[in-house]
Amino acid sequence: MSEADETRDGVALTNLDQPLSDRDDATKRDLVDYLDAVREPIIGQLRDRPLSVIRVRPGQPPFMQKNLPRYTPDWVRRAPVWAEASHREISYALCDDRRTLLWFANQRAVEYHPTLATAADLHRPTHLVLDLDPPEGDGFRAAVGAALLVRQALADAGLAGAVKTSGAKGVHVFVPVAGDPTAEELAAATRALAVRAERLDPALATTAYIKEDRGGKVFVDATRSGGATVVAAYSPRLRPGMPVSFPVDWSHLTEVTPADFTIRTVPPLLAGADPWVALMPAPQSLPADLVAEGRTIPVARVQAMHEGKRRARARREAG
Repeated sequence: MSEADETRDGVALTNLDQPLSDRDDATKRDLVDYLDAVREPIIGQLRDRPLSVIRVRPGQPPFMQKNLPRYTPDWVRRAPVWAEASHREISYALCDDRRTLLWFANQRAVEYHPTLATAADLHRPTHLVLDLDPPEGDGFRAAVGAALLVRQALADAGLAGAVKTSGAKGVHVFVPVAGDPTAEELAAATRALAVRAERLDPALATTAYIKEDRGGKVFVDATRSGGATVVAAYSPRLRPGMPVSFPVDWSHLTEVTPADFTIRTVPPLLAGADPWVALMPAPQSLPADLVAEGRTIPVARVQAMHEGKRRARARREAG
């Protein structure tokens, strides 16, 4: 075994001193050490949830892996999920322990995207999520402003959420739900909250799903529901500087930047704590009027598909 190889928790770790990617000066060892340092809080977010990861190999573009490869060790827990789009069963990993996390790190899995539902009941998401996606450029401040609109919309509905940086340029607001709402009810409530946030400041926020219709505003994305995934708190992102999706207290949100939280700065910030759990409010029941309002709002992807077809038809007719 070379100096660049070692074993942890029975997992052989190889080529640790190789560059992780051509986007950053981080090595594979940096990734392994970071994930091992934050293993308890990040595994807390991944446990029992079907997992997709973004991997990077030397000289190749990054790719998302959902289906576990054939060489996956037998001790990695899996959850078989039927994929309607591809008409096949996908074997997702369940990252429930240090050994599995280290195995993924050795596979150069940089980003960790769990489902919003657990493997025990994939049709019942445990959280309502709104993703604040700013326009191109340095839009984090705008995303923060839109997140504060979402916070106000939640408060107006008698709800509360926790907020984290996405690790890229956006912000995620999570609301834990009680009472086992269906995925349809949760999706409806999410759409209603997005529209209410947009209504508070339509010059800043938009629910327009089609990019060209957003007019340089922050997209309040209500589509993270059902079988959707969202990058986990404490997950690295495959971006320059290796930023991390990190929880922030609402009172500090206007003071931070995504670059404050990286694989190098986060372990000492945590110091054994788990701020995502500490900042997360107790599960809350969805107000009936919120669900009812959401059911009157078209599903964004379906609406965008029909609008795209209409525009294409108009262009053809215009010749």
